[in-house]
Amino acid sequence: MRLLVVGSNGLLGSNVVHAARDRGWEVHGTYHSSRPSFDIPLSQFSLESFAAFDELLAKHDPDVVINCAAMTDVDSCERNSDQVLVLNGEAPGEIAARCERDDIEFVHVSTDYVFDGNTRSPYDESAEPNPLQEYGKSKLAGEQSVQENHPSALIPRLSFVWGIHRSTEELTGFPSWVLNQLRSGETVPLFTDQWITPTRAGQAADTILDLVAEDTAGTHHVACRSCITPYEFGDLLADQVGATPDQLREGSTTDVERNAERPWHSCLAVAKVEEVLGRPQPTLSDDVDAVWDLVE
Repeated sequence: MRLLVVGSNGLLGSNVVHAARDRGWEVHGTYHSSRPSFDIPLSQFSLESFAAFDELLAKHDPDVVINCAAMTDVDSCERNSDQVLVLNGEAPGEIAARCERDDIEFVHVSTDYVFDGNTRSPYDESAEPNPLQEYGKSKLAGEQSVQENHPSALIPRLSFVWGIHRSTEELTGFPSWVLNQLRSGETVPLFTDQWITPTRAGQAADTILDLVAEDTAGTHHVACRSCITPYEFGDLLADQVGATPDQLREGSTTDVERNAERPWHSCLAVAKVEEVLGRPQPTLSDDVDAVWDLVE
């Protein structure tokens, strides 16, 4: 199996590279600006230059392409709506069309932000998307464009991604910030009015590759089974490092002024992927335990 990972220097992309190599797959990758440390064939590539993707396919000759690249700064996306629509909406469809033409399997990673959050139960794959901000709108456009151009594509949706970056072996995302604050003795303000199902990047990478190995198509939610608030996530981390409870402070999403609106409840239901793979998705506690030796 020869795999081409678009965006191999991102958090998820680095974990896909790591997981695929552990399986003995031949892995190639692209990066936007910073070349990762992986000892694999690499090409510099920008989603804006999607017309050049033909050259990459000829060079790397993959069986499967996994697109982990995207513009993900939600507030920056709000200020740059035209650019993000090209990067997250138009480009994935163009890449998918080229893979469909050449009979190459295609995987496009999406997000829980395609939903508006106006619910009290986790979203399953049949739920109607209704994004609130430019980021979510662009990712939904990408999903639709990919489905139109490559009907058998796999589209995993992830939520609140965190984990060990496999090019640097450093903890990345929300837990990194929380642990740094706790260890420095700072008070950590955390939302109690937002609900998420955090996705550990390493777990997502393994799940996506298992779905590829099963020749799975369509939309699948990939996240942990725990629908929690950031405060509860922080409390779990505080317990791991023996921090005092008074280091955490309850906060609200209304306390922070941001360009883009966020869904207040974007938990993802994972029953479909559990049924396909015949195993439960992990709890958040399971995921923290899985990386704790590397964090300490």
